[in-house]
Amino acid sequence: MEAKILIVDDEKNIVELIKFHLKKENYRVIEAYKGKDAIDLFKKEKPDLIILDVMLPDMGGFEVCKNIRKESKVPIIMLTAKGEEIDKILGFELGADDYITKPFSPRELLARIKAILKRTRTTNVDTNQIQLGPFKVNVNRREIYKNDVLLELKPKEFDLLKLFIMNPGRVFTRQYLLEQIWGYDYLGDTRTVDVHIRRLRQKIEDNAKNANYIKTIHGVGYKFVIEGEEEEQ
Repeated sequence: MEAKILIVDDEKNIVELIKFHLKKENYRVIEAYKGKDAIDLFKKEKPDLIILDVMLPDMGGFEVCKNIRKESKVPIIMLTAKGEEIDKILGFELGADDYITKPFSPRELLARIKAILKRTRTTNVDTNQIQLGPFKVNVNRREIYKNDVLLELKPKEFDLLKLFIMNPGRVFTRQYLLEQIWGYDYLGDTRTVDVHIRRLRQKIEDNAKNANYIKTIHGVGYKFVIEGEEEEQ
């Protein structure tokens, strides 16, 4: 059965355009034009992915994203006319999986949807065993192997790498990683994240100075890449 996708946008022509292309690919589509309606539909319909506009008449898309993230890890693509870097950073900090700016190519949007759905379906976050490329995670034992060789990881390094492996291609801000791995009440700064990323690269990369897996997204944070699993751009 094809994925169910919730489109949230107050511009009817945009909704109709996206819906037309999604239905051509046999996706099931539901739609909302207000933020509160989107949250209600999310709870009722349990979509597999959400396309969420930032500018909504009653409740902003960022607030909708924040509310949904309290209950679910459903993939969210933010869709907006804004292209400023600060908006992208805010969206990623609130848990968005991707960000596309209007006007957009329906073909590009479809490619991103397919890439996100592919990785969420092949990575089951509830399972004890997670495998991605050369990496295999045993969640209960807190062990991660690369090419069947056990990696010697410290607790925070394990937590970071597990989060990356469970979310290939997703961009994480330093602040988000700090909050998720160290906790909201942690008093350190984002340089702590950079130090741990550097140490982690030394343990998993063939060349830590030319990273193949943990990529730096300048001005934003980091993402984890496996060749062949990257989103189509």
